[in-house]
Formats: sequence, structure tokens, C-alpha cells
Amino acid sequence: MARPREFDIDDALQRAMNVFWTHGYDAASLPVLLDGMGLTRGSLYKAFSDKKNLFLKVLNRYEVEAVIPATTLLTTGPADGLERIKAQFDSVIECARQGDSRGCLLCSSAAGVAAVDTDIEEIVHAQFDLMSNAFDVALKESNAFCDAGEQYRAETANLLLSQYVGLRILVRSKAPLARLQQCVKALDQLLSVTRYRY
Repeated sequence: MARPREFDIDDALQRAMNVFWTHGYDAASLPVLLDGMGLTRGSLYKAFSDKKNLFLKVLNRYEVEAVIPATTLLTTGPADGLERIKAQFDSVIECARQGDSRGCLLCSSAAGVAAVDTDIEEIVHAQFDLMSNAFDVALKESNAFCDAGEQYRAETANLLLSQYVGLRILVRSKAPLARLQQCVKALDQLLSVTRYRY
């Protein structure tokens, strides 16, 4: 008879996510993971096979806990979509103000391990697609871009995605709060004066 697992998988994944989010994939060595998850080497390998498989599960969990709430903020809420976009960027500033310099696990992965691992790359870009599509919805439901064509909105949505990823990377680099605030202020000013004219 198989011996029952002595730990909760859900809790272990949550702890693993915190380790990867704090240290990044490469710096999350096996000893760091075991310590952060409170597991033995044998338990980790029996439950998750290896570090990469664990990380893939963590990225899927991150989608549920962080990416989906972000897309929900962009696609629901205030009537004008630009207000939702502003709220999304403001939320990044608020996290930094509160001392959370982890940035975004997805963005950090894109700047690191996703460049050399196709399985991780696939998940990262699928989640970026979710964010880009959510920015597109927000633009479509704004007074400034509601009459824009699909291609123009898609291009603008991807521009916003690039700004969002860059901002989260700046947070992870512990950039001064004033610099982060200037980035968001400039983006807000750009969006406020932009009107679709084509």
C-alpha cells in the first residue's frame, strides 16, 4: 500500500511560488526550495519530479493568483477603460510603495529562464497574451480608443504590455519610487492626450 503524502500539495505550491518569486528561477536552488517549502529532497521529487516541472506548476498557479486578477481589473470596473489601465499601473506603484520589490514572477521569468526553455516560454507568452487582450478590452471600452480599428488597438495594447513588463522589472531592480512614479505619470499623460484619428 502506498504511503500517504505527508504534506499538502496546494500549500507546497504556494510556498514554492514565494521562493521563485523572491529569488528567481536560477537562484532558487534545491536547498533554497527545500527550506522554503519545508520539504525533504525525496518528497519534492516524488511530488513534482524536478525543479522545472515544479516551476511550470507554479507559473500556472501564478496565472490564477496574479494574472487573472490583473486582467479582471482591466476588463471590469470603472466605465472608461483608461481608468482601468491607470488603476493597473497604479497598483504596481502601490506594491512598490509598500516595500514589495519582487516585481512580477511572470515578467522576471520572461527576462530570464523563458529565453532558454521553450516550455516555460510557452506559458509566459500565453499569459502575456491574456494581459495584452485585457489591455485591448480596456482600450475598446474607453472614450479615446472606442472607434479605433482592431489593429491599432492591438498595437496600443502591446505597447501597454511592454510598459507594464518594463515597470515590473524596474520594481524588481529596486528602482527608486520616484522613477517608477514618473514612468506611470508619463504614460498617463500620453494616454490622456491620445485620441484615435485614423
